[in-house]
Amino acid sequence: MRVVLQRVREAKVIIEEGESNKIGQGILVLLGIEMADEMPDVDWLVKKVLNLRIFGDNNGVMNKSLLDVNGELMIVSQFTLMAATKKGNRPSYIKAATHEHAIPLYESFIKKAGSLLESKIVTGTFGAMMRVVLENDGPVTILIDSKNKE
Repeated sequence: MRVVLQRVREAKVIIEEGESNKIGQGILVLLGIEMADEMPDVDWLVKKVLNLRIFGDNNGVMNKSLLDVNGELMIVSQFTLMAATKKGNRPSYIKAATHEHAIPLYESFIKKAGSLLESKIVTGTFGAMMRVVLENDGPVTILIDSKNKE
């Protein structure tokens, strides 16, 4: 399981030119799921995202987590994070999870985050065409892969 995490002042996801969801200060998570991912990946990654100290304290030092600042969270599925680009110029998505495997893990990620975070959580729609608009704060952008946790 792989995420691109961005600290944002605000973010909005527009789903298939219709519905939109937005957050204020918080974290935008682009979430990629591969076939090898399981529930322990979800549990570890949710805790890592919510507890990562990337928000400024009173001295401007990144010393506070999303939980500490009561920030908002946006979770958007993005299978392209699982792209393999070693050979040729066309990305391969062979490791990306099928819908049958990925949707339960995606939903578990959202549910687990919701059980730990008291502030607003919004999502995109799994498998839909979406546009993500954000104001990156910092900029702070971090890559985390549950397969590299040790």
